Amino acid sequence: MDATRRVTAVLGPTNTGKTHYAIERMLAHRTGVIGLPLRLLAREVYDRIVALRGPSVVALVTGEERIVPDRAQYWVCTVEAMPLDIGADFVAVDEIQLCADPDRGHVFTDRLLRARGLLETLLLGSDTMRSAIAALVPHVTFIKRERFSTLTYSGSKKISRMPPRSAIVGFSVENVYAIAELIRRQKGGCAVVMGALSPRTRNAQVALYQNGDVDYLVATDAIGMGLNLDIKHIAFSATAKFDGRRMRNLFPQELAQIAGRAGRHTEDGTFGVTGEARPLDDDMIEAIESHQFSPVKKLHWRNERLEFGSADRLIRSLEAPTSNDWLTRARDADDLVALKTLADMPEVREKLIDAKRVQLLWDVCRIPDFRASSGPEHAALLTRIFEFLVGRGIGGGRIPTDWLANAVERIDKTDGDIDVLSKRLAYIRTWTYVAQRKGWVDDEAHWREETRAVEDRLSDALHARLTQRFVDRRTSVLLRRLNQKEVLVAEVNDKGEVTVEGEFVGRLEGFRFRQDASSSPDEARTLAQAAVQALKPEFHLRADRFYNAPDTELDFTEQGGLMWGNSAIGKLVKGAEPAKPLVEAFVDDEAGPEVADKVRRRLQHFIDRKVAAQFEPLLAMGRDEALTGLARGFAFRLSEAMGVLPRDVVATEVKELDQEARGVLRKHGVRFGQFTVFLPLLLKPAPTRLRLVLWSLFNGLQEFPESPPPGLVTIPNIPDVPKQHYTLAGYHPAGTRAIRIDMLERLADILRTKDSRAGFEATPDMLSITGMTLDQFSDLMAGLGYKGEKGERAKVKVAEPPKAPQISEEAAAAIAAGQPIPEEVSILAPPPPEPDPEAEPAAPEMEAFYTFTWAPKPRFQRPERTTERAPRPARTPQAEGEAKPQGDGPKADRPQSDRPQGDRRDRKQQGKPGDGKGYKGKGDARGDHKGKPAQHDKKPIYEARPPRPEKPIDPDNPFAVLMALKTKV
Repeated sequence: MDATRRVTAVLGPTNTGKTHYAIERMLAHRTGVIGLPLRLLAREVYDRIVALRGPSVVALVTGEERIVPDRAQYWVCTVEAMPLDIGADFVAVDEIQLCADPDRGHVFTDRLLRARGLLETLLLGSDTMRSAIAALVPHVTFIKRERFSTLTYSGSKKISRMPPRSAIVGFSVENVYAIAELIRRQKGGCAVVMGALSPRTRNAQVALYQNGDVDYLVATDAIGMGLNLDIKHIAFSATAKFDGRRMRNLFPQELAQIAGRAGRHTEDGTFGVTGEARPLDDDMIEAIESHQFSPVKKLHWRNERLEFGSADRLIRSLEAPTSNDWLTRARDADDLVALKTLADMPEVREKLIDAKRVQLLWDVCRIPDFRASSGPEHAALLTRIFEFLVGRGIGGGRIPTDWLANAVERIDKTDGDIDVLSKRLAYIRTWTYVAQRKGWVDDEAHWREETRAVEDRLSDALHARLTQRFVDRRTSVLLRRLNQKEVLVAEVNDKGEVTVEGEFVGRLEGFRFRQDASSSPDEARTLAQAAVQALKPEFHLRADRFYNAPDTELDFTEQGGLMWGNSAIGKLVKGAEPAKPLVEAFVDDEAGPEVADKVRRRLQHFIDRKVAAQFEPLLAMGRDEALTGLARGFAFRLSEAMGVLPRDVVATEVKELDQEARGVLRKHGVRFGQFTVFLPLLLKPAPTRLRLVLWSLFNGLQEFPESPPPGLVTIPNIPDVPKQHYTLAGYHPAGTRAIRIDMLERLADILRTKDSRAGFEATPDMLSITGMTLDQFSDLMAGLGYKGEKGERAKVKVAEPPKAPQISEEAAAAIAAGQPIPEEVSILAPPPPEPDPEAEPAAPEMEAFYTFTWAPKPRFQRPERTTERAPRPARTPQAEGEAKPQGDGPKADRPQSDRPQGDRRDRKQQGKPGDGKGYKGKGDARGDHKGKPAQHDKKPIYEARPPRPEKPIDPDNPFAVLMALKTKV
């Protein structure tokens, strides 16, 4: 052997610095390759070397990840992915004792026998490999390294008594999760490390532990391979595991490999058992503490000289025996099992036409079963990939981009629990592995980046789920402080968030503390005690700020709540009157009675001022001493209704008001509308909102009606909503819509000018007031007691104004050129041609229109009187809210208008008693002269309507005395 190509075996237990030594030796050479047993460990070593030499010269090659810069000098790989033919100066293989592993041993044995550096080769591992290495590697040099610290057995401990900086080891996912959940409840949380985690997730979980966010680590035996953590104690929850074929007890050297992670550098460590694990026997303890184990006598081996002439020859070469006494043929690995399965398929065998196809099939079969699926399922996936790759020609195909994109897209989802995300991570590792194979997919760089990005997103999501489920940072910090007998420090920020030792424990909403509900019962008591101590001064400071806050910072909700900013500070309660509500403050008992009283007084001041400002016209009317008698009674009735009264409800009271009383009420803004008596100022959005709240509160409603959005002229008329709610909101229901009260009165003023018997059409002013289409307006009018008949007619076009004469093109060109216009050129353009009189005229454009007539709903018919009288039109019931505009019918048939009875406007519209002019269609609001015809020499006019009931004489009528005398005569 060339002396310059020396081989050195660096052997010893854990915590001897073997990996660190190998990294130093590799960096001493120009080029180097180091093979590591786990992808997690490979990533850790890669990051360390990148920190020392930069990313431009360091490559990372694993089954699912490939980072190879153009000037790569140092290659960090998993043992399976080590390049053996690049001629590196230095080669190292870590954990060489895995040559004895039944599943992966043949790979390590192959590297032991064939991986060599041009200048130096290091074999790192346990001292149990000394004899095997000496027998198989000529001229090897041995270096023995001693452990930096002492490892001691500490017996069995319950998890509740586990010391900080401990790692509990389980050998199944279910066991790991159960232990982690128990530690979260008792210790505040833990980090979780498993071999199935991606490097990104594993590094994030390890960072939780290394940074001190948690004091406990729950892991599988993956931590036994090179992960250097700050662990003081290792506890085994079991001493047996399922190795993929059967349950078996762990070998002493396997237990020692894991237990050796306790004790960092020169700090001593301990190991023991917990849970249902039996205590270790004395011989086992002695072996682990002294690092004395039986030497390895057999290494698992598989023939590396493969024959690709046919599938059968390839299988025979893989199953070839060995004559070396130190080697034993490895059991069939997953790739060989897959090869045998696919080779038996006729559709696959018929494609194996030459050695290249057989080699391609072998490469496909080496795709690991990351999903741990059943044999047939994995074989079906491999068959599909092989068929894609065969394509046209010999291995000239590619995996279809669309098919691969769909497969990756189904996995690229970050929702779900830990198990779902772990399964998706296993699935994406398959496509990450496929994307790393050269020539298998189009645009390899894209798919390598894409699958890597999906894995990173899933890794981050899995880390978040693991942290959410198994880590309670707050409990961990608080329990650690309590155990150390430290005083807990609580703070309250400007947003009301209460923190104890920097951890969020709840919120201060107004003057009530809302403790975080996610805390455990034991923790909740501690949190509450600390939070209350911190909040005592805060309650008083906040009460002072609240008492001096302007009214603009306070508001009430439509359900009667009282708000200070975004915090609920109290609520309204029923008072003696609708406009005099009381308040109830939301203040914790811990704040004290002084704070509660200050908050209550400030809230009462706010709502009193709010009512006084919004209902000022109503309150001023109640204080007016000029209102006496019927006027004062009507003002009280209007105050009870909070400024809005349906006309039909108070029809009698309105009639009893004389003109003086009405005038006094009008001075306070009261409007006697045809449908509603109201104060226009109280129809604005702010008073309407307050009116609905106060009325609902006083009447004990469980759910208050909400005020409509401001600015809407009409809103939907919902049958389930009481009519009174619409009235309080300032709307009058009519048809399928409800119209705003003030806009309805404007419409009624227009309707009074129309002839409702002969019929009239809707004008643009009517549609403009209501903001409706013609069809919607027809429905509204039907709700008001009108019948609308739809028709069509030719649309009348507006005559176009005559066009000014145009200058001819020749004259315009001469003017533009600055030349005189020739005499033969006409200045004016010829007139447009006249339309052909013989041409067929175009069809006229049609438009729809409605004709409205008064059609009130029928009411109860009274029996006819015995005296012969001319039949009178039936009186329209005001309770229906219908309006009959003034026309041919008597005015008594429709609700009362806003005009005062007997004033000058009404007198101008009615004939004088006995003047012979009779009723001219403008009768006064109280009737048509007791129903007598205008001229006695004319015959009575009979109409198809029931006779009008006799009305008593209105004492307020200016002609009451004359009419009474006329009756007596």
